[in-house]
Amino acid sequence: MEDGPTLTHGEMSYGAGMVAAEKFGASEAVDPRPYLTGRLQETFDHYPDIGTLLPAMGYGDEQIKDLETTIAKTDCDVVIIGTPIDLRRIINIKQPSVRVTYSLQEIGKPTLTDMLKTYF
Repeated sequence: MEDGPTLTHGEMSYGAGMVAAEKFGASEAVDPRPYLTGRLQETFDHYPDIGTLLPAMGYGDEQIKDLETTIAKTDCDVVIIGTPIDLRRIINIKQPSVRVTYSLQEIGKPTLTDMLKTYF
């Protein structure tokens, strides 16, 4: 499971969860699309390029419940949580789960600060 806005609005094809899965030898990523519930199906309809990753969409009670239900229905060995918040604090995940985090180390120029200065 990846950060929702990273996959949708950010148009990235992967995030911290997938990087960790590959680094630690996951044999495959489970496609969540057959298990989608409610508003999550709408998210995939609106952002078809998400592919086989599950975006953590939870801006309201309905979306949070849909996320919890989708995960519960998904046949997988482990849930990797690659989101800024530890979702286990707000949803019940029955499968074993692990949260991954990351930090940014800038190398080279331009830096993020340099880029932001051009807009502000």
